[in-house]
Amino acid sequence: MARADLLLALVQSGAGGDDLAFRRAAEALIAEEENKKHNVLASQLTDALRRKRHNAGSNVTSLSRNETTQGLFHEQEPERRITDLVLPAQIRESINQLVEEHHRRDLLRSHGVEPRHRLLLVGPPGGGKTSLAEAVATELAVPLLSVRYEGLIGSFLGETASRLESLFDAVRVRPCVLFFDEFDVVAKERGDTHETGEIKRVVSSLLLQVDRLPSHVIVITATNHPELLDRAVWRRMQLRLTLPNPTRAGKIEWLQAWSARTRVGFGLTARTIADRLGDVSYAELEEFALDVQRRAILSGPEPDASAVTQQLLKQWAARASVSDQ
Repeated sequence: MARADLLLALVQSGAGGDDLAFRRAAEALIAEEENKKHNVLASQLTDALRRKRHNAGSNVTSLSRNETTQGLFHEQEPERRITDLVLPAQIRESINQLVEEHHRRDLLRSHGVEPRHRLLLVGPPGGGKTSLAEAVATELAVPLLSVRYEGLIGSFLGETASRLESLFDAVRVRPCVLFFDEFDVVAKERGDTHETGEIKRVVSSLLLQVDRLPSHVIVITATNHPELLDRAVWRRMQLRLTLPNPTRAGKIEWLQAWSARTRVGFGLTARTIADRLGDVSYAELEEFALDVQRRAILSGPEPDASAVTQQLLKQWAARASVSDQ
């Protein structure tokens, strides 16, 4: 919302006793101040909001942000852009529309509509799901927060749900992309009779927390196993995209774009390389290209690009034959 609308919503919800609406308006105001680099004011508002929740009898542990979220996510400044990715036209259009909604969110909010902010990416390993999450963060100029399951999942009863609450409390007051890779780890189907009651409670808590996030937190979830996801996950995701395995044309396009961007020549055509590499993912394609770049750098000021690429293609062919056994 525009600042005037935020202040109005804050006063109206506070006067009306609507705690949920009050918290959402306050969180949006805090996010706006953080976006303007008004860090002292944002911190003061955050502390005031937490004191209100504590005084209202909230059972959230009153630890500092660093203490409550230590090890729960990895924060990075994104660099990869959407134009760096090879995407089907329909997926590229969907992502561009999402980015536009957030860039023009004030116009949407003036009509009482929020931008979409919950995405599910489905596709095989190495298909570009993580890269796409990073690219969305880059386009929106916000940090990418990748959830760390080793820090999130606890061994004691109720521990995981408590850590989930700490995670969402920390991220909800700042514009960001919150990325859950392998989302099926924490969002398994609750109807599965083999799962414990604790897992089912975690899934219920997770979905409730996702529902309550303000739209300036873009939640991107990814999975290689959509069949394992709880059915309620699908209903909550406003944008559901399937990233396919790279086609031959897609691999050729990626190799050409990478070579032009890095100014590293292969000495062979992109078509030849794509055909010889065979059935590889985009992640493997990038790994191969980086191998070529490393060998070219270490080969001296005027490397034989063709010889370097040929040698690495042979090594990759040998590696593939071992993995097939």
